[in-house]
Amino acid sequence: MYDTSQIRKGLKIEIDGEPYNVVDFQFVKPGKGNAFTRTKIKNLMTGAVLEKTYRTGEKLQEAELDERQMQYLYHDDGGYHFMDQHSYEQMAIQPEVIGDDKDFLLENLVVPVLLFKGRPVSLTLPNFVNLEVVETEPGLRGDTVSGARKAAKMSTGAVIQVPLFIERGDKLRIDTRTRDYVERVKG
Repeated sequence: MYDTSQIRKGLKIEIDGEPYNVVDFQFVKPGKGNAFTRTKIKNLMTGAVLEKTYRTGEKLQEAELDERQMQYLYHDDGGYHFMDQHSYEQMAIQPEVIGDDKDFLLENLVVPVLLFKGRPVSLTLPNFVNLEVVETEPGLRGDTVSGARKAAKMSTGAVIQVPLFIERGDKLRIDTRTRDYVERVKG
């Protein structure tokens, strides 16, 4: 159990049997009355964001979360299949849980997966991944407008805006947090 004085960003709590992550909080001490903490919490199952107020001294239930290192294997109609690095058990994670992160999943990539009572609720991608360009328009000679961009389709299906000099077959470092091109990678 947590006390309201322990509320901070990133704290994982359980409300009505569902896990929540504290996104933001503010401690308020009004001139009259008791102090309270105003929070913004995000449901880890549905992604819904709620605002909730706790009076000083209230208790919060700690969420039963488990983080495991899992290796991405493949994708099929059953979902995205991962293997636990310790027990070697395989688990299918539904596309709704992964969301847009699917654009950066490479085979054999090891990522931390957050489980709530044995059910996967989220995964954390590395900050950068290296992907190959499989489709893009050729850059036009003499087109040297600084900062000009074009769309490039990556090996995972992601479409990223890249500089004009990027060609098909180039390997690029992509920032998974912003979905931006960072640099061209050798080999």
